Amino acid sequence: MIHKMKLVNFSFEEIKSGRKDIEVRLNDSKRQLIKIGDIIEFSHIDTGELLSVKVINLYKYNTFKELFDKFDYVRLGLKDRDTYEIMNKFYTKEEQEKYGALGIEIKLI
Repeated sequence: MIHKMKLVNFSFEEIKSGRKDIEVRLNDSKRQLIKIGDIIEFSHIDTGELLSVKVINLYKYNTFKELFDKFDYVRLGLKDRDTYEIMNKFYTKEEQEKYGALGIEIKLI
């Protein structure tokens, strides 16, 4: 199955360079459809440039903090360890409590 997602510039470039290999998202109903072996087509939010990756593994946690504590921050596309709170800009507290966090391990194809 092919999933489509948008990325801001920094995350897009980090995946494109190979530094970021875990995309972090809310584990909502859309993301719950993702399976190992699926393809994700990322589009750059500003330019529309496309990047395709294969899903290698899925990591589910109750909170973004738990997820961020388990992995090297560079693999998550973060500048430092304490930036998990950035997820509050994308998802409400209620959404986070309802769905939890998903780490999607990916490989460029």
